[in-house]
Amino acid sequence: MAMMLQRKVLRRTFGEGKAILNFNSNPVLSPCTSFSTVTSAAATPFHNAPRQLPPFDYQPKPYNGPSADQILEKRKKFLGPSLFYYYQKPLNIVEGKMQYLYDENGRRYLDAFAGIVTVSCGHCHPEVLNAITEQNKLLQHATTIYLHHAIADFAEALASKMPGNLKVVYFVNSGSEANELAMLMARLYSGNLGMISLRNAYHGGSSSTIGLTALNTWKYPIPEGEIHHVINPDPFRGVFGSDATRYAKDVQDHIEYGTSGKVAGFIAETIQGVGGAVELAPGYLKQVYDIVRKAGGVCIADEVQTGFGRTGSHYWGFETQGVIPDIVTMAKGIGNGLPLGAVVTTPEIANVMAQKIQFNTFGGNPVCSAGGLAVLRVIDKEKRQAHCADVGSHLIGRLRSLQDKHDIIGDVRGRGLMVGVELVTDRKEKTPAKAKTAILFENMRGIKNSEFYLGKVGCMEMFSE
Repeated sequence: MAMMLQRKVLRRTFGEGKAILNFNSNPVLSPCTSFSTVTSAAATPFHNAPRQLPPFDYQPKPYNGPSADQILEKRKKFLGPSLFYYYQKPLNIVEGKMQYLYDENGRRYLDAFAGIVTVSCGHCHPEVLNAITEQNKLLQHATTIYLHHAIADFAEALASKMPGNLKVVYFVNSGSEANELAMLMARLYSGNLGMISLRNAYHGGSSSTIGLTALNTWKYPIPEGEIHHVINPDPFRGVFGSDATRYAKDVQDHIEYGTSGKVAGFIAETIQGVGGAVELAPGYLKQVYDIVRKAGGVCIADEVQTGFGRTGSHYWGFETQGVIPDIVTMAKGIGNGLPLGAVVTTPEIANVMAQKIQFNTFGGNPVCSAGGLAVLRVIDKEKRQAHCADVGSHLIGRLRSLQDKHDIIGDVRGRGLMVGVELVTDRKEKTPAKAKTAILFENMRGIKNSEFYLGKVGCMEMFSE
């Protein structure tokens, strides 16, 4: 019965006799896409030969914990119903080592998701682990009321990575916290309330940052207050294509007709992560920053996903647009999995926070600071930015070769190892191939032979050692 239902889905979705996916006696969908670097003619995108990961000198520890089914039952019983999981049968990931993850059966997966663009150095990197472990042995927690070298050393190292006068660091625990603090700074410094963000953007899910986020999947019906969303400068789907000037004019028009003429600030990701690895039209930020500053606002770069060399071409995503923001927010890759975020700004903007007490109990705690400093050192020592550029260029080139052969691939975009592939039912109308994407994604899980672990927002966010 399951086989019959699946065949009906295929016929309806792909057309009789033209199904991309193939079935065998196993009622579960089989893998369908190969991203092998083999240049053989046999290495077609829908070739059914088993994919094999390269040798890796590591043996995961035997797992004696609860099964995936038992964990899922506990999640349903004790955790909030808003939590979701990937795949029809969720993976029980029990161990990670560098670019690989291991499930309860010891099966190895290439982590092409990086924990939502978080693992910047590799799972359980020995130098990061050592820094965390040694600090844990000495002191796990001390608030900023007392002195400790870890937070000062980390702040100094982070500030050294910033251009211009971006030299004052605030540590928090997540990207949402970072963006919330940045919005507070912008409003206090400018004396205005109105914030501008892009449609299709994601800047957090807290009660304050949910207003900046412009994807209805993530928004609850609560008051947002003085948040304005402007047209997304998306070269693939945007109404003006790659014309940055026309998109910038929309910002100008919105300020003139939708506000008092003054705004607190503008926030944008250089490459929208949750929105689908959408890179902003070239030259857009330079024009918009000028418009926003003339309206009394400050410019915020959300580097939660694009920071720390992931784009390959630059250490920070905003550098790809040739701008220097007034405030930069970051998280995810800054800690390689630690609950760590930061806001970096200028001394002038930081001074407004001295009006009251700004305090974060866990922000910059010794363990996270030691781990974060180790992350910065590993990124430099192992030339991770150059690696992202090299591997990302190869990946994008191979994906575009597939695009030339398969009409379903509407767009290949991104930089370095922040890459998106958008599937469409037709290239002219750019209709999203939702059903096909869902099936493809399910198959790439590695149910039978394939061993990939991907992100599902229309984008492929890949980490590869």
